[in-house]
Amino acid sequence: MTGSNPYGRAIRDFHVGEQTEPLLDICGEETREHPIERFYFGEYSGDDWLESWLEGPLLDVGAGVGQHALYFQERFETVAIEVSDHLVQTMRERGVEDARKADMFALRESFERDRFRSAFAHGTQLGLAGSMDGLRQFLTDLAYVTDDEATAVLDGNDPDHENAPEILGYKPDPTPGLAYRVYHFEYEDDVSEPLLFRLFSPDRVREATVGTDWEVPEIKRGPDGHGQHYRAVFSKR
Repeated sequence: MTGSNPYGRAIRDFHVGEQTEPLLDICGEETREHPIERFYFGEYSGDDWLESWLEGPLLDVGAGVGQHALYFQERFETVAIEVSDHLVQTMRERGVEDARKADMFALRESFERDRFRSAFAHGTQLGLAGSMDGLRQFLTDLAYVTDDEATAVLDGNDPDHENAPEILGYKPDPTPGLAYRVYHFEYEDDVSEPLLFRLFSPDRVREATVGTDWEVPEIKRGPDGHGQHYRAVFSKR
């Protein structure tokens, strides 16, 4: 997000005990309160499946307030990135040792070739790639900043799942395996630009790896094994 950033500001205000109003997710007539405490300030205590795919140095992409970075930095070198100054400052105050402002869609501008052994993105910001070409370009750039034996675990929402229409801002697409999501944030008198997500099914994610250095050896569904949320594992070919 550029310019006005009610999202980052509201989360930072919560962190310092100065949040005055709820952070709202809005799409047309539909409004929901963004659950800041539940989403960002719970303690992450580990996940054997996830950790089996990650090694250091680790790139934590869109790290929020650093709940995962705080855990992984005790195990190996971890670099946490966010585009919001508010969130980078909050991560540092919470004890994240290497929190940086960086754009996940401009990784080559921030990191050298082969810098990381693995990458992780908690949340579905991968959809901000916007298109299949955008996703393919992101994977190409991620391949550049990771070494030859790298792995990555990236979150997504499956537009083909029966629960997908329940996602705030969901917009169907006649193309199988694709949809859109559009919404914006409001906090106090601050309104963000609309966020446009492209939702990719697991099959579309696999398709996007064609011509890149990646393959997708595993897809894991949500905590109960169901639902539209999934995690895709990428490994170098």
